Amino acid sequence: MKTHVQVAVIGGGVVGASVLYHLARGGWKDVVLLERDELTSGSTWHAAGGMHTLNGDPNVAKLQEYTINLYKEIEEASGQSCGIHITAGVDLAGTPARMDFLKLACARARYLGLDMEIISVDEAARLFPLMDKQHFVGALYNPLEGHVDPAGVTQAYAKAARNMGAEVHRFTRVTELKQRTDGSWDVITDKGNINAQHVVNAGGLWAREVGRMVGLELPVLAMEHQYLITGEIPEVKASPTEMFHVIDFEGEIYMRQEGQGMLIGTYEKRGVPWAERDTPWNFTHELLPPDLDRIAPSLEVGFKHFPALERAGIKRIVNGPFTFAPDGNPLIGPIRGLSNYWVACGVMAGFSQGGGVGLALANWMIDGDPGFDVWAMDVARFGDWATMAYTNAKVRENYSRRFRIRFPNEELPAARPLRMTPVYDRLKAKGAVFGVAFGLEHALWFAPDGWRRSRTSRIAARTRTSRSRRNAAPCATGSGCWRSRRSRAMKSPAPAPRRGSTTCSRTRRRAPGG
Repeated sequence: MKTHVQVAVIGGGVVGASVLYHLARGGWKDVVLLERDELTSGSTWHAAGGMHTLNGDPNVAKLQEYTINLYKEIEEASGQSCGIHITAGVDLAGTPARMDFLKLACARARYLGLDMEIISVDEAARLFPLMDKQHFVGALYNPLEGHVDPAGVTQAYAKAARNMGAEVHRFTRVTELKQRTDGSWDVITDKGNINAQHVVNAGGLWAREVGRMVGLELPVLAMEHQYLITGEIPEVKASPTEMFHVIDFEGEIYMRQEGQGMLIGTYEKRGVPWAERDTPWNFTHELLPPDLDRIAPSLEVGFKHFPALERAGIKRIVNGPFTFAPDGNPLIGPIRGLSNYWVACGVMAGFSQGGGVGLALANWMIDGDPGFDVWAMDVARFGDWATMAYTNAKVRENYSRRFRIRFPNEELPAARPLRMTPVYDRLKAKGAVFGVAFGLEHALWFAPDGWRRSRTSRIAARTRTSRSRRNAAPCATGSGCWRSRRSRAMKSPAPAPRRGSTTCSRTRRRAPGG
């Protein structure tokens, strides 16, 4: 193992391997990846491996397209199969409101150069014959959906990077990080020490622990996530082509073919966090106990919408943890106050977004700029105010709303109010209706008395129901800071035109007891 490198990437999941590959491809070849166990041994190995380009943020959607198209490139560069299945996908709408949402997504996709199309229920049933079309009103067809082999993709990134001069060290646990006066980092491992000019925290389930090594509490939380694999389905076995990737928004489930059956996953409303405060270092290729009762409501809807699934029965259940940021988007970029320390974590959709995350971070490190608008993923969008309690409440909320529509101007209630101005109570007494930005409550408009009283009773009822269902954690106040960042020229892949913005920089802070 080398004693001096340009970059040490900590974490051997799909995100860490992608960062390593993109750094080497960008010309930084004196780079090393350090993994405490085997590659993929965190949350990557048990992932369903689904991929798609549907995303509410157009820039993230464009990076998802880049990720999917990258798989053939890394197969050729590495000689390692990624197990690519481009099946196309059908996203099903069960209500007029959802149909409007899909029409908006389709219009945005055309603007981005993505080939999507609104189709009828009859056409959707022809493409995906397992569905009972009486439960749906229309669908979105996306030719760039499917799935990959999680282990194959990770190994392909790693092998391609090694072919360009990078090194990968498995079973090498990082135990400490110490910064020198010149800004470089001493990376202390159980196999020896490395001095690295830059460190990348791609720790996945252990991103918090790697952050705490430098006094940083990253706003990420792991959630238990379950999917099941059915027994053999005659319609699947008889199909001349592979079944489409499908999302049923009303059932809150996603599906793809697995063998002669189907893989069915769900984001249930009563999600359960895992390792809320500390992730055990000895957790490797392990799964969590299944809990079908928790996802039974979604499965019941799924069996009703797709009767063949119920007849097939359940062959296997997978329950494993993976990490979320409070808003569900990745955390990437530099940390203010910690020179040469970078993060790439909270990537819950690793096989849709991992390639784009690796590209953006590598560009940022090599050229000083990601090359396109990454505000939706920039770690700077959170400050010290994003406490552990805030993160817990928002991640639970985000997980439960994974397949729900976020309507324009809709304000979500979890972990609020968190930060308030000195005039908050006076504004509230005058009927202020609040929004939130960077955790800070601000008045949007002022409601008439009658409207305010009726709305207050409705909100109180919804809040009681929400809290009882989600058991949201309490939150504490904190502080944050803001700065401006201006981007330079854009690079491929070219996403939507960026808008100028004022960003909030995440600052260094000491972990409790650290």
